[in-house]
Amino acid sequence: MLASRLSRILGQISKESVIGQTSLTRRRYAGGSFTQYVHSLKNRPFSTTTIDKVHEEGSEQKEKISVTFVNKDGEESLIKVPVGMSMLEAAHENDIELEGACEGSLACSTCHVIVMDMEYYNKLEEPTDEENDMLDLAFGLTETSRLGCQIVAKPELDGLRLALPAATRNFAVDGFVPKPH
Repeated sequence: MLASRLSRILGQISKESVIGQTSLTRRRYAGGSFTQYVHSLKNRPFSTTTIDKVHEEGSEQKEKISVTFVNKDGEESLIKVPVGMSMLEAAHENDIELEGACEGSLACSTCHVIVMDMEYYNKLEEPTDEENDMLDLAFGLTETSRLGCQIVAKPELDGLRLALPAATRNFAVDGFVPKPH
């Protein structure tokens, strides 16, 4: 979305740089002569490479992978997740009940998920010490438990299945805030 917005803005700027294209351009440079401004542009190198590249990237469809979330009742939700997006963000965008109380800042365990297939679990980067500390506080911890905010979609995770635990613990709400080590 940001690339698309940036592309539109840069496109408008490049259109306004052409002599006499819009009255808006003339008004913007009313402090000095528009003709003087255009003349000064002739003496500067000008390239649309950056604008064209942003436009191309903004118009490309972002690659997506398939991810299935399985809730505590066994109901499955198959969603498409853009590469580079965390599973927590993807869950929120698709109305899947994955809390994420700390909004992905590694300060809680409420986005705890269970990777249902060891093959996919082994494709994930190793959890950091901070993630392991938060996982130690998670309800229903398993060998393939991870925090949804730390699993980022990448092509090799296409087909990933994540189970949502039956409950979560939000220590900040319960009145207990774990101290960092």
